[in-house]
Amino acid sequence: MRAVLTWRDKVEQCVYDLAFKPDGTQLILAAGNRLLVYDTSDGTLLQPLKGHKDTVYCVAYAKDGKRFASGSADKSVIIWTSKLEGILKYTHNDSIQCVSYNPITHQLASCSSSDIGLWSPEQKSVSKHKSSSKITCCSWTNDGQYLALGMFNGVVSIRNKSGEEKVKIERPGGSLAPIWSICWNPSREERNDILAVADWGQKLSFYQLSGKQIGKDHSLNFDPCCISYFTKGEYILLGGSDKQASLFTKDGVRLGAIGEQTSWVWTCKVKPDSNYVVVGCQDGTISFYQLIFSTVHGLYKDRYAYRDSMTDVIVQHLITEQKVRIKCKELVKKIAIYKNRLAIQLPEKILVYELYSEDPLDMRYRVKEKIARKFECNLLVVCANHIILCQERRLQCLSFRGVKEREWQMESLIRYIKVIGGPPGREGLLVGLKNGQILKIFVDNLFAIILLKQATAVRCLDMSASRNKLAVVDENDMCLVYDIHTKELLFQEPNANSVAWNTQCEDMLCFSGGGYLNIKASTFPVHQQKLQGFVVGYNGSKIFCLHVFSMSAVEVPQSAPMYQYLDRKMFREAYQIACLGVTDTDWRELAMEALEGLEFETAKKAFTRVQDLRYLELISSIEERKKRGETNNDLFLADVFSYQGKFHEAAKLYKRSGHENLALDMYTDLRMFEYAKDFLGSEDPKETKMLITKQADWARNINEPKAAVEMYISAGEHRKAIEISGDHGWVDMLIEIARKLDKAEREPLLLCAHFFKKLDNPGYAAETYLKIGDLKSLVQLHVQTQRWDEAFALGEKHPEFKDDIYVPYAQWLAENDRFEEAQKAFHKAGRQGEAVRVLEQLTHNAVVESRFNDAAYYYWMLSMQCLDIAQDPAQKEVMLGKFHHFQHLAELYHGYHAIQRYVEEPFSFHLPETLFNISRFLLHSLTKDTPLGISKVNTLFTLAKQSKALGAYKLARHAYDKLQGLQIPARFQKSVELGSLTIRSKPFHDSEELVPLCYRCSTNNPLLNNLGNVCINCRQPFVFSASSYEVLHLVEFYLEEGITDEEAVSLIDLEAPRLKRENKWQEITSNNAQTLRLDESMDSVGDDDPFTAKLSFEQGGSEFVPVVVNRSVLRSMSRRDVLIKRWPPPLQWQYFRSLLPDASITMCPSCFQMFHSEDYELLLLQHTCCPYCRRRADDPGP
Repeated sequence: MRAVLTWRDKVEQCVYDLAFKPDGTQLILAAGNRLLVYDTSDGTLLQPLKGHKDTVYCVAYAKDGKRFASGSADKSVIIWTSKLEGILKYTHNDSIQCVSYNPITHQLASCSSSDIGLWSPEQKSVSKHKSSSKITCCSWTNDGQYLALGMFNGVVSIRNKSGEEKVKIERPGGSLAPIWSICWNPSREERNDILAVADWGQKLSFYQLSGKQIGKDHSLNFDPCCISYFTKGEYILLGGSDKQASLFTKDGVRLGAIGEQTSWVWTCKVKPDSNYVVVGCQDGTISFYQLIFSTVHGLYKDRYAYRDSMTDVIVQHLITEQKVRIKCKELVKKIAIYKNRLAIQLPEKILVYELYSEDPLDMRYRVKEKIARKFECNLLVVCANHIILCQERRLQCLSFRGVKEREWQMESLIRYIKVIGGPPGREGLLVGLKNGQILKIFVDNLFAIILLKQATAVRCLDMSASRNKLAVVDENDMCLVYDIHTKELLFQEPNANSVAWNTQCEDMLCFSGGGYLNIKASTFPVHQQKLQGFVVGYNGSKIFCLHVFSMSAVEVPQSAPMYQYLDRKMFREAYQIACLGVTDTDWRELAMEALEGLEFETAKKAFTRVQDLRYLELISSIEERKKRGETNNDLFLADVFSYQGKFHEAAKLYKRSGHENLALDMYTDLRMFEYAKDFLGSEDPKETKMLITKQADWARNINEPKAAVEMYISAGEHRKAIEISGDHGWVDMLIEIARKLDKAEREPLLLCAHFFKKLDNPGYAAETYLKIGDLKSLVQLHVQTQRWDEAFALGEKHPEFKDDIYVPYAQWLAENDRFEEAQKAFHKAGRQGEAVRVLEQLTHNAVVESRFNDAAYYYWMLSMQCLDIAQDPAQKEVMLGKFHHFQHLAELYHGYHAIQRYVEEPFSFHLPETLFNISRFLLHSLTKDTPLGISKVNTLFTLAKQSKALGAYKLARHAYDKLQGLQIPARFQKSVELGSLTIRSKPFHDSEELVPLCYRCSTNNPLLNNLGNVCINCRQPFVFSASSYEVLHLVEFYLEEGITDEEAVSLIDLEAPRLKRENKWQEITSNNAQTLRLDESMDSVGDDDPFTAKLSFEQGGSEFVPVVVNRSVLRSMSRRDVLIKRWPPPLQWQYFRSLLPDASITMCPSCFQMFHSEDYELLLLQHTCCPYCRRRADDPGP
C-alpha cells in the first residue's frame, strides 16, 4: 500500500472537522470560524462560508447531497444548501461538539456539551434531550434507526430516533478514557451493525448494537482524534496525536501510515467510493492522498495465491475454482507458492505452509515452519525446503529455520525470478536482470549459469517444458524466443507484456499485450484474440490471466495452431495440439485430414475421440486388408472418399484402380442413378433397365413417390405406379394412368377404380368401370356413393340389378329416418318382409310417442301391405287375418287421435257431437283387449263430459260410474268426482235426438250398445263417417252367387227405369271420389223399389242376415245410389246402397273410408289429402 500526495493546502486555523459532498466533488472544512469549500479534483478553494461567530467544531453532509450542517463554539447550528447558502440556524445552551445526518430520513442530530438536538426539515422546532455528560462524538446506524453518542465520561449511549436511550456501554477506563470518536461500519455485507470506538485511553474497540463487545481492545499507543470507515467498510482511518493518519483493517489490524504530518491529525476522511483520503491537521494543513494497493500474489501452475483485505491470503485452484482463505491477522507483505508449499511474509515473520496431502486437488494448508525475523526484500520465492529472498542485486537462500545457506550477488538489479522446478533441495531458478542478463541458478549450487545476455532489460521470463527454449519479454514490449543450447534467436514478436510456455506442449507459447492474447505454435504465424490482462500461465488449453486483482482460467481452443500443422500435413504434431483442447468439429477435421493422408493411426485416435464408429470400422477394414497384402493406396483412398461423400473422386479412383464395378455399386447403393448411367455410358441396355428399376424402388423408399411413379410408368410397372398414386391421393395421376391403359388390362384398371372410390372421385371410378364393362361394380359404386338417380337409371336399363339398388336404397332411407320412403323402396324391391317390419316399427313408435294419427296411417299402410302379400296363396289366410286386424286398429287409432287431443290439449278442434260419437264408437269397438296407447279412462272421461253437455245424462252417469272403477290420473280426479256428483242432479234419461237409427230396419238403438257397432235388432253393421263418426245412411248388400263384380257393375250402370221415380240424381265421378248429389227434392224411395223389399228380415233372430241381391235388383239400382269398395284381390268388392239420396256421401278411392261430402271437401282443403290414408288431392289414384 502506497500513499501518493495529490494536493496540499494550508490555512491559518486548526482544521477540526471536514465532510465530503456525497458525489465526492466538494470538500467542506471547518477551520476557525469559517467553512472552506474545496474542489476535490485539484484542491482549489471554491468559497469560504461565514455564518458562525466562533470556532467551527464540526460539519456533516446529508446523504442525499442537498444540505450540510455546521456546529460552532457560538452554540449555534447552521443548515446550508448544496448551493452554499445558509437556510436555517438554531442554538443550544453550550458549544456544539458534533453533528450527524441520518442516512435514511436526513434527520440532523446536533450535540452540545449538555444536550442533544434532533431536527428534520418537516418539523418546525428542534426536539432536545439532556445529557448527563459532555458529548464528544455521534454516529447514525446504516438504517437510520439508532444514534450512538460518545461521552467524555467514557460511556457510549445508543438512542433511537426519538432520543430515548436504548443501550448504554460503560468502558473500563471510565472518565480517564474519554470517548473521542465513534463510527458505525457502513458495509451492507455485515450481518450485524458494528460500532468502532476510539478513546483517549489509547484503545480501539468494536461493539454490536446490543452493546456486546466484539473481540478485545486494540492498543493504539496514541490518542485518537478521529475515526472513519471507507465507503464499503473494508478499512478504517484513524488520526491523532501520532501526527499521522493510519490505515487499519475493519478488524482493527494496523496496515500502515498515510503520510507523515507535522502536528496532530484532528480529522481524516475517505472520499466516497474511492481510494482518496483527506487529512486535516492542527496546524491548518490539508493533505489529499491517493492510496495505491499493490497486488501481492504468487502462481505455480494451476494454484494462485493472492492477498485479500490486506491481512488474508486466498489460495485459488484455477481448474476447479476452489478457494481457501488463510487469515493472518497481520499485513501480508509477500506471497510465494510452489507445488505443495506456500510462504507468506508478514511484518515481523515469514510463515511457511504445506498441503495436508499429496492429492493434486487438496486445498487444505497447515503451518510447517515459522521464521520469526523481519526481512526486507523485493521478491520472495519458496522451494521445497528453502526460502529465496531477493534484495536489489542480491539473492539469499534460507532454510525453513531461517538459516542462510547461500547467497548470490548479481551484476545488475534483479527484475524477474521464477522457480522452474527440479528435485527437492536442488530446484532451478530462472533470473532476469535489468542489464539483459538471464541466469539459471540451482539452489544447492553457489555458481550461477549465464544462459544468455541481451541488450535490453528483462521484464518477464519463461522456459519451455523440455528446457530447450527460452521466452523473454523485454522493456520494449518485445517477446524474444531463444534456443538455450545454441543461444540463437528463433523469432521475436512485438506488443508483449508477459509470456508463458504451454506446460504440455513444447512448441506452443502465448503472450499478452495491447488487449490481445497471442498464441504461437512452432514458427507458424501468431493467432490473435481479444483478452484483457496479463498471461501468467499456459496449461493445455487453459490460459491463466491476471486482470486487475482477479485471476481467471480462460479456456482457449487450440484450433488455430492445429490447422497450421494440418496445412503442412504434420498430422502427429496436429494431434498433439488437439489433445490440449479443441472442439469436436476440429477433432473431426483432424480425423478426416489424417484419413485422406492415409495416416491411419492418427485418424483412428481422432475418430475414437469423437466416437465415430463408422469411420473406425472403415479404418479397421483397411488395416485388415493391408495385413492381407493389399497395397493399392488408390483403392483405400477411394473407400475413404466414398465414406466422406466425395463420390465422383471415389469413382475416378475406382476406375483408375480397375474396379469399375465398385463405382457402379456405390452409385446404385446411393441411388445416384443418373451418375451411374453417365458412368456406364451407352453400354448394355439391360443394365440400364435394372438401374431404372432400382431407381424407382429407391424413390419409393425415400419418400419421393412422384419420381417413383414416373419411373414405374416408364418401366411398365403400372400396378406399382397406381398403388403409390392412390396411397398419396394423386387423382390426376390416376386419371392419366387409367386413360392410357388398354381396357384389356383389367387388374390395373380395377385398382384405379378402387382408388378413385377411396379418394371420393366416383365419377372417374364409374368411367373406369364402364371402360372394362363391369356393370355390377358400377351399380355397387352408385349405391356406395348414394348416387341413387344414376343407380335407378341403370336399374331401368338392366332390371337384373334391381335388388342390388332398391334394397340398399331402402336401408339408406331407413338410416336417415325416411321410413315411409324406405318402406316403399323395400316394397318395390320385392322385400315384403322388410317393408312390413319397417311399418310395424313405425306404427309402434307412433303409438309410443302418442302420434295416433300417424299410427292410424301406418296401420292402414300395413294392412294394405298385408293385402298385397295375401295374393300369395301360401300366405293368404294369415295375411288376410292381419289385414282385417290392422284395418280395425287403423280405425281405432284414427278415432282415438281426437280423444287424445281433447284430453291433452287446452282447446278442442272437434264438435261435442263428434267427440261424443267417437267415444261411443271406441267403447263399442274395445270389447276385448285394449290396443297399446288407447286409454279407456280418456275415452270414458270424454264420453262423460260430452254426454253431460249434449243431454245424454243417463249415459254420462254410466260413464262416471265406469270411471270410478278405473285408475284415474290425478289431474282428472277432481273433475271426475265433481262430475259424478253434479250428474246426479240431472234426469236419468238420454236426449232422443242423440239416439242412433238403423237405416235397414229403422230401429232406434241405445247409446250404449252391448253388441257393439251393429243394430240390436237386425244385426246390420253400422257404416260410420270417418270424420264425424255419425252412422251413415248406407246399407251393405251382397251379390247373389254366380254374379261377378264386373257383371254387377254393368247391371247397375244399365239403370232400368222404375215407375214413380221422377227425380234426377246427379252422379259426379272424379279421380278423388264418387259423389251422389240430389238436384231437386223428392219423396223417399217408393215401396216399389226391389232393394227395399230385400231389406226385410226375420224378426227376433240372433244371427245377422245379409242383404243379398240378384240381377234384377241390381238392374233396378241407380249407379248414383251405389258406393263400391273395389278391394284388390283376393278380397271381394263391397257394395253399399244409399237410403237417403238427399244427403251426399263421398268415399275415398284409396282407403274406401266414407265421409259426408261437405266434411270431406273441407278436410281436403285443410290437409290437401285424405285425412285417413293421406292420398293427395292431385294424386291420379291407385
